[in-house]
Amino acid sequence: MPFRADPWLHVIAGCMSSGKTDELLRLLRRAEIARRRILLVRPEIDSRTPGEFAESRSKARFPSVLVNPAEPSSVLALARERDADMVGIEEGQFFDEQLVEVVLALRDSGRHVIASGLNLDFAGRPFGAMPLLLAHADAVTMLTAICVVCGDPATRTQRLVGGRPAAIDDPLVVIGGFDTAAAETYEARCHRHHEIGEPRGRGATTADAEPRTPETAETNGGRLPVGPGDAPVA
Repeated sequence: MPFRADPWLHVIAGCMSSGKTDELLRLLRRAEIARRRILLVRPEIDSRTPGEFAESRSKARFPSVLVNPAEPSSVLALARERDADMVGIEEGQFFDEQLVEVVLALRDSGRHVIASGLNLDFAGRPFGAMPLLLAHADAVTMLTAICVVCGDPATRTQRLVGGRPAAIDDPLVVIGGFDTAAAETYEARCHRHHEIGEPRGRGATTADAEPRTPETAETNGGRLPVGPGDAPVA
């Protein structure tokens, strides 16, 4: 989308490896040419690249500042301190939900805000502050990746633990990537090939948990919910 100078909230969302950071940095570089005063922040929890810059998987970079995701108000303070008229927020899903109030305050103060992040977590659930940011957005860019299984458009982030689908009750936030030697890795997958392991709290382990897909997940008796009335039974 073309750069806008008026108060505006643009949210970039999608699954892992869909190009969210590339798109965010592309827009910030365009704004830099227009001589905007830009502040890019990202959460301290994201340790994949040095704190002084954000970097996409295609190696594009832009100067950034690490902030405490539990204190989103620091973003507002930094914007005022640096007199930024454009604020970029990377990995929005990791921030406290107070981020929504901060972003609205930034927009109300006349600033242009671009926030990017995962709209869904590894289990396909709305992730952190992203759903509300999407609801308040003036513009939304929803990106897809390529499913590593079938090559179709991917909208889900697959977490693998030891090469097997993560359990639905595994920790929500685990920073990882595509290193196959790592214990935790991530893949982009389509809805059909997205898998979720059985809850570990019910006695399952990584070795014996059977993965579930939308085709095999049942809808009652403690199995995956598929609608408002379908809740898991303990």
